[in-house]
Amino acid sequence: MDVITERIPNRKAKEIYDRICRQTTVSKTDLLEQSGMTVSTLTRLLEELTSQGLILESGFGASTGGRRPILYEKNTAYAYIFGLEISRTLSKLVLVDLGMKKLDSYSWAMTAEMTPDALIRLIAEEANRMLEQHHIPKASLLGIGVGAVGPVDRQSGVILEPAYFQAKGWRHVEICRLLTETLGIPALLDNGANTAILGESWHQRTQSFKHLLYIHAGVGLRSSMVSEGKLIYGAVDMEGSVGQMIIQTDGVAHRNASGNYGALESYASLYAIEKAARSSLKKGRSTILSHYVDDPDKLTYQHVLDALRTNDPLAVEIITEAATYFGIGLANLLNILHPEKVVLGGPLIAGGELFFQTATQVAIRKTYYYPAYQVVFSKGQLGEEALAIGAAVLVMNQLVRL
Repeated sequence: MDVITERIPNRKAKEIYDRICRQTTVSKTDLLEQSGMTVSTLTRLLEELTSQGLILESGFGASTGGRRPILYEKNTAYAYIFGLEISRTLSKLVLVDLGMKKLDSYSWAMTAEMTPDALIRLIAEEANRMLEQHHIPKASLLGIGVGAVGPVDRQSGVILEPAYFQAKGWRHVEICRLLTETLGIPALLDNGANTAILGESWHQRTQSFKHLLYIHAGVGLRSSMVSEGKLIYGAVDMEGSVGQMIIQTDGVAHRNASGNYGALESYASLYAIEKAARSSLKKGRSTILSHYVDDPDKLTYQHVLDALRTNDPLAVEIITEAATYFGIGLANLLNILHPEKVVLGGPLIAGGELFFQTATQVAIRKTYYYPAYQVVFSKGQLGEEALAIGAAVLVMNQLVRL
């Protein structure tokens, strides 16, 4: 099996390749200045990377008096990567080149029939179709990255005990071993919040943000943080712990018996919104929602979104309340972590402007050092493909790992 970290032979070559990757194009002169290497060492490394096909000469830069300097850029066609998102509501496979340009994608609804075996069988079929359609030989694949619902064990490549999957079998799934055996390529795993922020951080690599916080709001709440371009890891996989933030000590019980009373997730999640809407219908509240279903217990988040688009007062009220609680939790994180930028993703954010605008406004009002401390809020530039594309970044980053 190909070991990705061994494709670039030594530490200095990895450093130069990484510097080239983080800039659109860069001259040999700039690389000399940035790296502090001698001309002979840098020349040798650039020749090695060029001969391997990892980088390309891409013309000449502006002259500063002497010969025009050669410009270098990453060869995005050197290899291709699959990125896979495994979430509670959907799973998504993307095929990207080394520039993280998406060439193809496919999604599956995570129904009660979507067991690990069923999903892997579908992934294999779709992966082969993508390679055939884009005329990519299997030898050109670098690997497959997986961003999954946590908790996960990154080192052993195992999805541990995620909650709320509809299908059975999603406990202690050796996802990396299964994918490697099925596809014949290396597989890497991290939790989805981490891969999402990796994707967004890569996409914004030329910008000056050093500390980014990512929160994915959906069935549960998931978070991650990047500082100085590196993911922050704790002693355990902390992806879902933000949902357990206590915002009301005598509040409602968590849907999971092991969860905290008054946890943020009980007030701001798909589950919380559906629960509030069903309860209101049972109380006989006047709303267009009553025309969507005969049984209040069959009401879904999508029904609430449909009602929201008609400005139904109850839908507006429910979404606003959930967003307000989410904003309070977000303010707590801002007051502790002080990120420069917060990227918000997931179904609650994708559902429309009301949730995003309400949550961020509440967060700003409750941030202690505002306005001296300014934070940028964003829906991200990769949208709902952040988790899958970030999983591909996870694999790409192996090229420069020592």
